[in-house]
Amino acid sequence: MRTTQSALAVTAAVTAALLLTACGGGGEGDAGKSGTDDHGPAACRIGELGVEIAPSPAPAAGDTGTVSVNLANHGPACTLDGFPAVTLTTDGSPAKVPADEAATAQELTLAADGTAGFTLTYVRGGADGLAVRSAEFALPGDAATHRIPWSFGEVATKGGAPDAAVSAFQRAGD
Repeated sequence: MRTTQSALAVTAAVTAALLLTACGGGGEGDAGKSGTDDHGPAACRIGELGVEIAPSPAPAAGDTGTVSVNLANHGPACTLDGFPAVTLTTDGSPAKVPADEAATAQELTLAADGTAGFTLTYVRGGADGLAVRSAEFALPGDAATHRIPWSFGEVATKGGAPDAAVSAFQRAGD
């Protein structure tokens, strides 16, 4: 009798396991998904991205310049959601750069080897401008930062803040 009870218990366990694995989806759109929630790729991490800078400096006070930041994903697929956090540093004093008021952030999924970028736009200041030494940026959801030496002249101020703005992330390449 013990053998019969053990065999029945094993059969019941195997049947239950098969039923549980068969309940993972149900709809055609769920093919290949597991029974757990899929939250998509994690936030991009600066340590897994290559960073290239393409400056177009403002030639004189009052002129507008740009610093394009190109990001190449060297890790697994990840997302960029929102705006980069950019800070200009002048002799140790940080000055946050606001998001471009005309820009709309969108969530971008950056595939492995995918590229995206953003642009920092600034107005060149005169002798009374901010003597910027570096620009530093962070990605949404990542505490790490990337520092860029600043050699593009003073940055004008507007209301005590840098006369500058940062764009939303945009997909680059094909």
